[in-house]
Amino acid sequence: MHLAKKNNGVAGLYALQSVALVLLFVSSFLANPTVLLFLVIIVSIIVKVILAPRFFNRLVTRHKVKFTVSSYANTPVTLIVIMFITAFVNSDVFLPITDLSASNSTYVALAIAAMLVSIFLMVNRKSALSQIVGVLSLENSIVAFGIIAGLEQSALLQLGTLFDIFVWMLVATVFVSMVYRHTGSLVVTTMRHLKD
Repeated sequence: MHLAKKNNGVAGLYALQSVALVLLFVSSFLANPTVLLFLVIIVSIIVKVILAPRFFNRLVTRHKVKFTVSSYANTPVTLIVIMFITAFVNSDVFLPITDLSASNSTYVALAIAAMLVSIFLMVNRKSALSQIVGVLSLENSIVAFGIIAGLEQSALLQLGTLFDIFVWMLVATVFVSMVYRHTGSLVVTTMRHLKD
């Protein structure tokens, strides 16, 4: 998502990340089929893969958001930071966490790196829309970490999370509309005058 230069590209990459999460749910369902987990898969497809990207694309269209996405760090620096985060997560510092699932330690480390890279996405991007996608990407990474590490998560908890995301999208629509109406932009640097 850091390399996407258009808001529509960020939304599309979020949808792709959500598809990967749904595939993790499907593999979990194949290992232990339950009705609630099947419901989580269906609702995840509807909310994360279909509704959320449409929501972002509608915000871009409705508010005529500038299609290019700007960040504080340039592309080479961004890639170096992502490389450093990934290397740091694979170091001995995170060994106690990656050993939660000895058979999947590489994937656990990848999920932790995805969490940290999502946080970096929120910090590095100037667009409020990209920061919103960063929050949702962080949520996807946390859920993926839980599945890969083998942490017990009830399907009701997953449904609650999906409901939370759906409500969050509604609140974000109102928030983004109000911010755009007040400032005329969704670029965070133009909102500095709102400190008072």
